[in-house]
Amino acid sequence: MDNPGAKFEVIHEIMSQEGNLQNVKDLCRIAGVSRSGYYNWLASENNRISKEQSDKKDFELILEAYNHRGYAKGIRGIHMRLLHMNPPVLMNTKKVQRLMRKYSLFCPIRKANPYRRMIKAMRTDAVADNLLNRQFKEHGPRKVLLTDITYIPYCGIFGYLSVIMDAFTKQALAYVLSESLELDFVLETVNILIEKHRISLDTETLIHSDQGSHYTSKKFRQIINDLTLRQSMSRRGNCWDNAPQESFFGHMKEEISSAMALVTSFDETKALIDDWMDYYNNDRYQWLLAKLAPNEYHHYITSGIYPLPVPPPVTDNTAKDGGNGDKT
Repeated sequence: MDNPGAKFEVIHEIMSQEGNLQNVKDLCRIAGVSRSGYYNWLASENNRISKEQSDKKDFELILEAYNHRGYAKGIRGIHMRLLHMNPPVLMNTKKVQRLMRKYSLFCPIRKANPYRRMIKAMRTDAVADNLLNRQFKEHGPRKVLLTDITYIPYCGIFGYLSVIMDAFTKQALAYVLSESLELDFVLETVNILIEKHRISLDTETLIHSDQGSHYTSKKFRQIINDLTLRQSMSRRGNCWDNAPQESFFGHMKEEISSAMALVTSFDETKALIDDWMDYYNNDRYQWLLAKLAPNEYHHYITSGIYPLPVPPPVTDNTAKDGGNGDKT
């Protein structure tokens, strides 16, 4: 027992027992602590009680942030959620970490994504060049769109999720969950993108994917051409060329895994995906997005108005975006 406080606690407990014949001097000698230390510990009891009460009150806020919308969070996620509370709670990450450790609240650890290669790449004449070249954060909002497909296991079978996200703001701009791998659900994802965000796209906008058959298909290439967007593809079998999209899927699967174990139908799976997508865009704060959720971040970089009660972090994206952008 190397903790002096714990030793003082034991000594105090013995001294408080009825009929105790031990004395403080001997007990301190046996425990390897000083009498002055013990008496100082006794004198500070009120301070310890006050600190314990304060820690418990702060931990209740941490627990509320941790459980927000039912998705567990790490230390940074809790810190950012506290900043978004009403009223905002300013608590640094070291304190969050200390209280989580003290009260045995553990961060989720994301496992490696077993579905990283969703569809085996097919080499065809329709493969586009890798125009993106991993420059995910260089061009500002709505300039680089990433898209991919992942498996969603439920009830012993698979659903298939197609997503288009903005590489700069990390917003999920469009998504479709399908019961099959037919091409139509990928085209539907693009149609949703057009319906919701066509006005913010231009001829410089690039849509980047892997070399899967959905993206080399004539119909997909035609719809991209009709939109006057540029098409880019990862090198064959190289997941790092679309790393943000892979990370997005990995975090999503980790955070919905507990709830996915309870679903009993495709409709329940879709409802869960819909809820997580809403949570992700509006309430899942990211350290590299100026501690904001993706939709908040997009509003911040387009309006210049930072919504939190602390100064916006200065990052590489701030400089690249003329001071309005901020990638946390």
